[in-house]
Amino acid sequence: MQRRIAFPKIMARRIPGCLKLLKDAMTDWTQRPLSAIAAGLRRGDVTATRLAEEAVDNHQRSDGALQAYKSWDGPGALQQAAAADQAFAAGADLGALQGIPFSVKDIFGVAGFPIFAGSPKQLPKEWEAEGAMVRAIRSQLAVIPGKTHSVEFAFGGLGTNPHWGAPRNPWDAIEHRAPGGSSAGAGVSLCEGSAIVAFGTDTGGSVRVPASMTGNVGLKTTKRRWPTDGITPLSSTLDTPGILTRSAADAALAFTAIESALQGAPAPAIAPLDVRGLKIGLTGSHFWDRCQDDIAGVIEDAIAELSVAGAATLEISFPEAIQAAKTMGAGAVVAAEGYASLQEYLPDWIETLDPMVRVRMEDGRKAKATDYVLALARMADLAASAAARLEAVDILAVPTVPLTPPKIADVADPDAYNLANSRALSNATVVNVLGLCALSMPVGLDHAGMPVGLQLISKPGDDSKLLSAGLAIERVLGEGKDRLGPVPNYK
Repeated sequence: MQRRIAFPKIMARRIPGCLKLLKDAMTDWTQRPLSAIAAGLRRGDVTATRLAEEAVDNHQRSDGALQAYKSWDGPGALQQAAAADQAFAAGADLGALQGIPFSVKDIFGVAGFPIFAGSPKQLPKEWEAEGAMVRAIRSQLAVIPGKTHSVEFAFGGLGTNPHWGAPRNPWDAIEHRAPGGSSAGAGVSLCEGSAIVAFGTDTGGSVRVPASMTGNVGLKTTKRRWPTDGITPLSSTLDTPGILTRSAADAALAFTAIESALQGAPAPAIAPLDVRGLKIGLTGSHFWDRCQDDIAGVIEDAIAELSVAGAATLEISFPEAIQAAKTMGAGAVVAAEGYASLQEYLPDWIETLDPMVRVRMEDGRKAKATDYVLALARMADLAASAAARLEAVDILAVPTVPLTPPKIADVADPDAYNLANSRALSNATVVNVLGLCALSMPVGLDHAGMPVGLQLISKPGDDSKLLSAGLAIERVLGEGKDRLGPVPNYK
């Protein structure tokens, strides 16, 4: 790691003006930790109906400004909540997500909701069929109030969409800034309090980037750990379902609940590692090259706090990141697979593509078969090398997003968009290419008052251990709501 690690400073992490007061946690259940909500539902301290009413009310008060959702069904959410309450009353406990508001990105099929996948025209009815991920939360009677906005066919890291507009990043009450993409509305839904957990997908950072930009936690799972059926495809090689939550503790509980449903048996609970002796890898390779100084400083301060708490930091070389970025650019894997999928299944949707998406999809149409095949082979070799290199540490710690979320007006020009989009995804995409799992956690605010995410990277299959490390780190650094302060008030 080439930058100097500074010891933590006492900083005022506040945004001037337009701040909302923290709500009274004794009365607002949607602001409580997932574990507390789940326990309250089982004790009878709160009902799923009351929780859904709060979520609907939160959405109604703020969505005029934030626009998190493509499709919203408040009455349907209350009906789902009533079913969860009836199950509780009958003594049926179907899982930790029972009665929990759960937003779903609009590239997942969800019965009762149309699917657009960010396009201007509704996809055929068969695309609404629910896959394993949605069935996993349905089986626990989670409440789905709506489907959140997506970049068209999930191909973009900023969250823009000329057909439906971009959700507003809640952390700037004055300027319309990018919420991160392609799961553009997912993090916003958490900030407005209409969801406790959000489903997204991550092909090149599309869970972690919006999580970082909106001050939430985002989990990119190991490829093939969670199935992708019932999800509009972008890249068969890299697509991975993931979740966004407000804390690492919420992520660990939601992850375990989803794993249990997918496996058909209880998954082990995730406990925090001991931060003393936690081996954190630091590297100067790739991840810091395009990083703003203020963002780098926030990450360095967070790592220094962990070091003071007893974590061990180890400098490691990680050349695979640079090689992965080059391989991705040369092989056009995502663009080639995305264009092929559209051509095969949705050819009528190609002509109406967002120009920012279309120009990159066209790169896939032009890609040579030999380049594509060689890129896949190179990715497999790099993945094996990266996994071996990470054996020396528990996690690798780097910035998630190296720039301040840009103003939407500043990326209207194609050249400006392409530059910002490439930079926003630069630290996340290599994780997908290398077949690793990763977690983004909010650790501070940059000079513009926007959230900064710390990205923790681990070996493939180490998803549970990654979350255990995240829990340990969160115990030292605090949750995002404590570290960042309140989100500006739009209500």
